[in-house]
Amino acid sequence: MPAALIVLALSAFAIGTTEFVIMGLLPEVAGDLGVSIPGAGWLVTGYALGVAIGAPFMALVTSSWPRKAALLTLMSIFIGGNLFCALASDYQMLMLARVITALCHGAFFGIGSVVAASLVPANRRASAVALMFTGLTLANVLGVPLGTALGQYAGWRSTFWAVTVIGVIALIGLWRVLPNKTDEVKADFASEVRALRGAGLWLALSTTALFSASMFALFTYIAPLLGEVTGVTPNGVTWTLLLIGLGLTVGNVLGGRLADRNLKATLLGVFVTMVVVSTVFSWTSQALIPAEITLFLWAIAAFAAVPALQVNVVAFGSGAPNLVSTLNIGAFNLGNALGAWVGGLVIAEGFGLTSVPLAAAILAVLALVATLLTFNTRAPKTELALTE
Repeated sequence: MPAALIVLALSAFAIGTTEFVIMGLLPEVAGDLGVSIPGAGWLVTGYALGVAIGAPFMALVTSSWPRKAALLTLMSIFIGGNLFCALASDYQMLMLARVITALCHGAFFGIGSVVAASLVPANRRASAVALMFTGLTLANVLGVPLGTALGQYAGWRSTFWAVTVIGVIALIGLWRVLPNKTDEVKADFASEVRALRGAGLWLALSTTALFSASMFALFTYIAPLLGEVTGVTPNGVTWTLLLIGLGLTVGNVLGGRLADRNLKATLLGVFVTMVVVSTVFSWTSQALIPAEITLFLWAIAAFAAVPALQVNVVAFGSGAPNLVSTLNIGAFNLGNALGAWVGGLVIAEGFGLTSVPLAAAILAVLALVATLLTFNTRAPKTELALTE
């Protein structure tokens, strides 16, 4: 196991924690800054849109850079953004800080996943990407529950101070351990844009966005749903987030292994499972034990798709792996924004929190349809090994 993969996973842990922990702290942030829960939910949307907009821009800016230098620069932006979050004095400043932090997110995961894949043999690429994204799942196992508990105890700002420190440690690790040469691919702007041709690529990106929308329609409002519908205490929400994080970790590892064997079957199976489990949760959310079991199964299904979706997109745009991989992270976060908006709209229109899982199920159906359309297109011959 290359040490660089561990450092990339640590970086993913830091970035994942700052992205997801806000969902566990929505009640605290809303109360402190004097906004509603749906209003605080826009902090999720703002971050996601920052990733979606910043990802292709940062990918193009850093396309001619050595990948190590690009990752170090992006992690430095991440540290500065979190410091700004910790110091934000009002809602507007916190939103701006979240957007600044988000600028590094897409390009870091995009370039980082390409680096991770370059460190292992071709038949282990999905597993290598999954290992890097294990940091993201551990952010849900440890970072989000601990960050939520810290924020509830010492104020939500303390969580962002803690993430800033983790970011500094990750930056030092990247500088010390990451190889100076990571199969660099020289590309100019024109060649990067040419790699974006083809219906298969855009269908694959759409699949990613719809998957993420399904996941975040539910995940964004999990804390108020658990508190108001299931009757879970704030301390219980922390433990439930830990349970969800464990499910995400299991799903990420399982998804990487399954995708190495059969990419199409993995994605189709994941989306069918998400449709069923999300629908079931709209009923089980009203009782503690059934709700916890359902959320654990939902988490496994959700993150089983992540490494498969990343490999799927790169297969259709191998001519510019940095840009295409980064665009996929942007698609993830565009879906995050869409999902948070859909969930908030369901609540604001008076359908109730128990309708949020049903909205998530509908979005998962759309992801399933997009997957079927994607695999009905033909990838270039040199890329078929990754898609079939």
